[in-house]
Amino acid sequence: MDERGERSAGATGPYDGADRMDAATEAFVAHRNLLFTVAYEMLGSATDAEDVLQESWLRWADVDLDAVRERRAYLVRIVTRMSLDRLRALGRRKESYVGPWLPEPLLTTPDVAEDVELADSVSMAMLLVLETLQPTERAVFVLREVFGLEYEEISEAVGKSLAAVRQIAYRARAHVAARRPRGVASPAETRTALQAFQRAVETGDLQDLLDILAPDVVALSDGGGVKHALLRPVVGAGNVARLLAVGWWRRDAERSVELVQINGGPGLLVRVDGKVDGVVAVRLEDGYVTGAYHVRNPEKLSRVERETPVSR
Repeated sequence: MDERGERSAGATGPYDGADRMDAATEAFVAHRNLLFTVAYEMLGSATDAEDVLQESWLRWADVDLDAVRERRAYLVRIVTRMSLDRLRALGRRKESYVGPWLPEPLLTTPDVAEDVELADSVSMAMLLVLETLQPTERAVFVLREVFGLEYEEISEAVGKSLAAVRQIAYRARAHVAARRPRGVASPAETRTALQAFQRAVETGDLQDLLDILAPDVVALSDGGGVKHALLRPVVGAGNVARLLAVGWWRRDAERSVELVQINGGPGLLVRVDGKVDGVVAVRLEDGYVTGAYHVRNPEKLSRVERETPVSR
C-alpha cells in the first residue's frame, strides 16, 4: 500500500461529494477505538492521541477510497506515521519535564481487564517499558505484538524495509522481555490485594501497608511541576509505606479513595475536598503491590472520571 490512495484535485469515481465523505466517516468511526489505542500506546498520552486522530482524519478525508485495498490497515498506517512524528516531538518536551513523567491515566471499561493482552499492553507498567524504546522500535513492537499486524503492513506503516522491520521487531521484543512486569495477578488476587491496599491507604496504618507491599515495590508520582510530587522513584516496602502513610495526601483534608479500573488494571481515584486530586495505578503480582504510579498533574486527569474505550 502506498500514497496513491490520496485523491488528486478533480479526481472522480463511485464516491463523490457527500457519498464519499459518508463512506470515509463510516470507516473512520468503525475503527476509531482501535486507532485511538494505537496512538495512545505509541504516545502514552490521551490528549496527544486525540490530536493525532484529528490530524489523521484530515488526511483520511482526502484519500481516494477507490484506491484503498484495506481500509483498516490504511488508517492504522496514517495514525502510526502521525504518532511517530508526534512521539519524536514529545521526546524533546519530556527532556524538560519536572520530575518523573508518567503516562496519562485512563478510566477503562470492565471488558478491557478481560482481554489480558490488551490490559497488559495499556497498563502503566508496560507503557513505562515502551518509553525506553526508540520511536520506530515502539511502533513496530506495538503494531506486531499488540495488534498482530503482518510485517508487510508494518513495513509500509513505518517506512522501513521488510528485513529492517524484522530486525527491529526482534530487538524490541528482547528489550521489552527484559524489562516487562513479571506476571499478571488473577482477578481474585487482584480484588483481595487491592481492597487491602485501599484500606491501608485510607487509614495510613504502617503495618497494614507493609503487609501488602512487595519488598522491592517502586512508587512513582507525576505532578508535572504543578502539584507536589516525588522528584525521583521511591523503592522498598518500608520507604513506600512511610510515603503512603504520611506523604502523599494532606491528612487535614476531606479525602476519599475509590476503587477504579485504570488502564485495564486496578487503581485508586483520590478526591480531596470533593475534587479529583489524583489517581494511583497499582501493579499487583502474587498478591502484593509491586508498583504504585501516582498521577497528580491536572493536565493528565481529564480521563479519570469517564470511561475511555480501547480495543485491538
